[in-house]
Amino acid sequence: MRDGVCASRVALAAGPQTTIVDFLRQRLPRVSDWAERLARGEVLDATGRAVGPAEPCRHGAVLWYWRQPPAEPRVAGEVMVLHQDEQLVAVDKPHGLPVTPGGRWLHETVLVRLRRQLGIDTLAPVHRLDLETAGVMLFTVTVAARHPYQRLFAERRVRKVYEAIVPWRDDLAQALPLVARHRLQERPGEAFMQMEVLPGEPNTETRIELIGRRGGQAHLRLLPLTGRKHQLRAQLAALGWPIVGDRIYPVLQAPQDPDAPDDGSPPLQLLARELAFDDPLTGQRRCFESRRVLAAALP
Repeated sequence: MRDGVCASRVALAAGPQTTIVDFLRQRLPRVSDWAERLARGEVLDATGRAVGPAEPCRHGAVLWYWRQPPAEPRVAGEVMVLHQDEQLVAVDKPHGLPVTPGGRWLHETVLVRLRRQLGIDTLAPVHRLDLETAGVMLFTVTVAARHPYQRLFAERRVRKVYEAIVPWRDDLAQALPLVARHRLQERPGEAFMQMEVLPGEPNTETRIELIGRRGGQAHLRLLPLTGRKHQLRAQLAALGWPIVGDRIYPVLQAPQDPDAPDDGSPPLQLLARELAFDDPLTGQRRCFESRRVLAAALP
């Protein structure tokens, strides 16, 4: 771990390469400066020793190195800590911040920011929120605590409350509250990003309630029982009530360029408002609530 970032691992494989630098250049060709990294001592063996570029390849040996992605644009908003103890950290995630490193995102993630902020390298997320979604998330402090808290979600023993803003439709007041049940499945091929609704036995369930109306928009409360990918976004779109700011449902749009200037459009108006559960380690009733307000829901 360096500055909140975990090292990446690669195992040396048999091949024509005789030195470590030759192997790394062949195995990970997108990295152009392996010789320089090795010279700076930024590649380590399994014992933590810095290896040199001319060292011979030993089949099966393990090397560790740190990703160095291009400069990442700063994502606006802070990760607010709602609770911290020896086993659990609850935070309030901003819109637009990925939870864990992936793709071009490494430092600008909830996990890395939080590790740096709290100085705890062992932090790990208990569950996930979409990059575009804001609100309450849980992280464990110790390895031993991960399974008990993750099991809460797997066994549906967490009360999850979300809020969303959708365009107003006159049928909302008559239709709500309702319990939405759909069968969702990931699309094949390049359309995998968007879940589709299929006929058949439902695998998702969400109670939808109307909080109120503000002009041409409706403020909804969502209580999902299940937790599938994009569940709330896909279900509301299927009902004809797509969430304001959604670039995936009902029509998949090109992702926004993170380097482009802010055009003033609101982020996805979906907020994980509350998580409540009986703590599996202490038996204490826990309830964590977001302090954020959906921008489109402001008076």
